[in-house]
Amino acid sequence: MKVLVYSDDATTREEVRQALGRRPAADVPFVEIVECATEPKAHQWLGSGEIDVAVLDGETQPAGGMGVCRQAKDEVYDCPPVCLIIARRDDRWLAEWSKADAVVPQPLEPLVLADTVADLMRRRSSTRLNAK
Repeated sequence: MKVLVYSDDATTREEVRQALGRRPAADVPFVEIVECATEPKAHQWLGSGEIDVAVLDGETQPAGGMGVCRQAKDEVYDCPPVCLIIARRDDRWLAEWSKADAVVPQPLEPLVLADTVADLMRRRSSTRLNAK
């Protein structure tokens, strides 16, 4: 399954990649990580139909993951599930506004992120509209 990781911070992208590894849980497929650091590229990937799960950094500049998520959920047919990385607990309401499927806080806990993404992968496998 393809997992999109969107962040302007290379360290955050690396933390996500390390937390997910090749397979975030034994019962889910191997992952292929696709990284991007710009909003246009994130929208291109999300609209491509190739992404199974997205991990978006809410602190990305100039376009944060919350806005990218909201736009994708409103505009992309069969939008993949999205996990938002938030920096502050008070950002949970914004994550809900953005229609995110899951939220994980900074600093990233590798096991929490892996479990969260694995859950989204399971959900995507059972609800995918366009079979591959």
